Amino acid sequence: MKIFNKIFLASGIAVMLLSCTGELDVQPEGTPTEASFWKTENDLITGANAMYKPLSDSEFYGRGFFWFINASDDMVTGRTKNEADNAKNFSSNYIASGDLETQWNKRYNVIGVANRVIRNIDNIQASAAVKNKYLGEALFMSSRMYFELAYNYGNEKAGIPIIDRTKEPDPNPIPRAANVTVNYNYIVTDLKRAADLLPSQAELPAKDYGRPHKAAAWALLAKVYLFMKDYQQAAFWANEVMTKGNRQLLNNYADVFKAENNYSSEYIWSIPSTPKFNAVGSILPGVMLENKGWGEYNGWGYFQPTKELFDEYETGDKRKEVTILQIGDKFTFNGTERTYASVNTRTGYQFNKYMDAFKYPLNSGHVSANGDYPCTDLAVPIMRYAEVILIRAEALLMSGGNADVEINMIRKRAGLAPKFGCTLADLKHERRCELAGEWADRHRDLVRWGDAKNVYSKPLHGRDNQEVWAARNFNPAIHNVWAVPQVEIVNSHGIIKQNEGW
Repeated sequence: MKIFNKIFLASGIAVMLLSCTGELDVQPEGTPTEASFWKTENDLITGANAMYKPLSDSEFYGRGFFWFINASDDMVTGRTKNEADNAKNFSSNYIASGDLETQWNKRYNVIGVANRVIRNIDNIQASAAVKNKYLGEALFMSSRMYFELAYNYGNEKAGIPIIDRTKEPDPNPIPRAANVTVNYNYIVTDLKRAADLLPSQAELPAKDYGRPHKAAAWALLAKVYLFMKDYQQAAFWANEVMTKGNRQLLNNYADVFKAENNYSSEYIWSIPSTPKFNAVGSILPGVMLENKGWGEYNGWGYFQPTKELFDEYETGDKRKEVTILQIGDKFTFNGTERTYASVNTRTGYQFNKYMDAFKYPLNSGHVSANGDYPCTDLAVPIMRYAEVILIRAEALLMSGGNADVEINMIRKRAGLAPKFGCTLADLKHERRCELAGEWADRHRDLVRWGDAKNVYSKPLHGRDNQEVWAARNFNPAIHNVWAVPQVEIVNSHGIIKQNEGW
């Protein structure tokens, strides 16, 4: 936390706010300081915009925490990378090295900016509507960051630190909350307030698409309550999205992952991306692309689907070919139809969900010209409406209710026959097939369902049934949470404690 606190001293905020103006078209006059800032509506907009700048870091929503999602049975690390491989194998050797060390601090940076907006909102000379909008955004962004930290690092023995937003940043280390429930309660309080303040998606001007809106707050509330195992509240907030959020599934599953539908009726919250030279947003499409892009583009070749995922799909499930490319499939890349083949693949499969932008000629403006930062014009979904439906289905089943309607909404679009008397096994199947390779986080699903130990005790396979990843030893007493980055423990002088067993 020491690094985090230093960032938000007066000189730090000047650098941060000035650095964010390129994409956000806000031009501050002079160098802002704590004493002179937070006066005008322009100050508020500039300060709030700074919450989004860190999200464009390649390791924020490009890889970063996706190394943790990669631990699931749906994928393997496509190229040797010690940090990623050690995390997937639940080996403590990943600690204190690489990108996973930075994930904690990156999210607290966003929380720090959000806290400044919240703390200074009353000083701003602006209309109530403007102040409410940006206050709602700050509460949502803080909540999203706390949630990602809490479910990855917090458990019943220790939560994550909560920053006192009523005060200037404290240079002293802040200890962890007593348990993760403290964090979740804090988050839901903020999200309910955010939901009251935020406009609906329909009320946002086009220039603000990608910012939080009311249904996004309701949806995140539903997911947080699901993790809390408060199924009544999870079902309630999911239903708010379904009945009041003006959301609906797109008719064609493949359309969800096309840039022209970035903010469609299925959108809940995504990471806006641009393929311009100064590319910002999620690099996940390029990370999943064939390593070196068949000699035409700098794909990174990570996160390759397994045969276990491929075999999960039922015959006739339209989601299968949208989700996975296998050897021999026809597809379009760089304006030319080709047959999928690879000299780099471990599994014989590639995730196909994020490939739409690559079907155009690479110089057409849909893909970043810089393969070292392979963004496309797709706003990569962090949460979408289908997941909200499945959250409600799970909450109903967990509380003894019937979820046939919700599960069959998902199955109908997939081209599958309806099921009746749906069970939790049906829910798990649909969630896996619907959300594979997404930020919904299959690994975290397996952990909270108590399935991880059994699932990870089996090896993973490629298309030709060859073993591509050995069975792993998952100990729920240790591995239900990830290791706190060593740098945070060191910088706190031991005030922040490591999770037991790591």
